[in-house]
Amino acid sequence: MTAKEWAWASYDIANSAFPTVISTFVIATYFTSGVAASPVEGQAMWAWMQALVGLTVGLLSPVLGAVADAGGRRRGMLLLFTLLTALATAMIWFIRPEPGYAVTALLLVGIASVGFELGTVFYNAMLPGVARPEAMGRVSGIGWAMGYGGGLVCLALCLILLVQPDPALFGLNREAAEHIRATALLVGAWTMTFCWPALIAVRDPVQRPHIRQAISTGLAEIARLLRSLPQQPLLARFLLARLFYTDGLNTLFAFGAIYAAGRFGMGFSEILLFGILLNITAGLGALVGGMVEDGLGSRRTVLLSLGCIILIGLGLLLVEGKTMFWVLGGGLGLFFGPAQSASRTLMARLAPQGEVGAWFGLFALSGRVTGFLGPALLAITTATFASQQAGMAVVLGLMALGFAVLLTVRAR
Repeated sequence: MTAKEWAWASYDIANSAFPTVISTFVIATYFTSGVAASPVEGQAMWAWMQALVGLTVGLLSPVLGAVADAGGRRRGMLLLFTLLTALATAMIWFIRPEPGYAVTALLLVGIASVGFELGTVFYNAMLPGVARPEAMGRVSGIGWAMGYGGGLVCLALCLILLVQPDPALFGLNREAAEHIRATALLVGAWTMTFCWPALIAVRDPVQRPHIRQAISTGLAEIARLLRSLPQQPLLARFLLARLFYTDGLNTLFAFGAIYAAGRFGMGFSEILLFGILLNITAGLGALVGGMVEDGLGSRRTVLLSLGCIILIGLGLLLVEGKTMFWVLGGGLGLFFGPAQSASRTLMARLAPQGEVGAWFGLFALSGRVTGFLGPALLAITTATFASQQAGMAVVLGLMALGFAVLLTVRAR
C-alpha cells in the first residue's frame, strides 16, 4: 500500500470510536439503563431517535455527495462533519442519570450521528481517487480492520481508565455516572486526534468552482442520477438490496449492547468486554475479507457474510445462557467487517468515473433512506410485545430481504 492509501485508511481509526462507544456499547447502554425510565422504554426512545437520524441522513447525503463532486470539496466537508461529530459527542458529558435528561441526550447523540454518517459519505467517496482499481478491496478491508482496531483500543481505554476503577480515577463521581459520561469526552478527543492523516494527505482538486455553482451543478447531477437509475439496473438492484440489509446491520449493531444489557443483565464492564470481543473478531474478519475479496468478488463476499450473520443472529435470539451468547456474538463479529467493507468496494467498482461522490451519496441514501425503518419496526415491536427479543427478530427479516435482492445482482 502507498502512503496515501495508508493515510486514507487510517481515518477509520478516528471514525471507529463513535459507533463503538457512543452508538453501541457504552452511551446507548447508559441511556437505556441509567437515563431512561426503563430499559424497554429506553430501547424504544433510542430507536425513534435513530429513525429520525436515518431520515435526515437519507435526505441530505445524496445532495451533499453530488455537491462535493461538483465542487471538489470532499476534504473540507469531511473536516466539517468530523468537527460536528466530535463536539456533539463531547457534550454528552453533561447528561446526568436522570429521566429529565433523556431528550437532551437523544438530541446530542442524534446530531453527532448525523455528522458521523454525512462525514462517511465524503470519506468513502475518496477511495477511488486513493487506491488503484485492483487494490480497492484490500485497501477498503484494511481500513475497516484498522477501524475495528481503533474501536478496540478506545473501548479498552474506557474500561481500564474510566469504567472499572473503584474509586474512579481523575476524581470522577461514580454516583453521578461521571465515569461513564467521561467516555464521551474520550471519544471526542479520539476523533480529533486521529482524523488528521487523511485530511492532510488526501487533497481536493486545486481548481474548484464557486460554492453556488457547485450547489447548482450538484443538485442537477443528483437529479440526473435518479432519472438514470432505470437505465442502470445493476446499480439500482444493488442499492435496493443494500437499502434493506444495511438497515438490518446498522440496527443489529446499534442495539446489540442494549439487548445484551436488558435480556442478560450485563453491566457496563461486561458490555465493554463484549464490545472488545466483537471488535477483535470483526477486525480479523475485515482484514481477511479484504484480502480474499479481490479474488472471491465483492458480491459473493457480501452474500456469504450476510448469510452467516442471519444464521448466527437466529441462534442469538434463541439462546438462554450468557456463555452461548458470548460464543455466538464473537462469531457474529467475524462477518460484520466483510459485509460492510465489500459493499463499499462494490459501490466504488460500479460507480462511473467522475460521479463517485454522487453515487456514494446514493449509496449512503440506500443505507439511510429507510434507516428509520429498522429502528421504528424494532421500537413498535418491542413496545407492542414488551419484549426486546421480539424487537430484534425484525432486524433479521430485513437482512434476509436484502440478501434475496442481492442474489439477483450479477455484478461484473
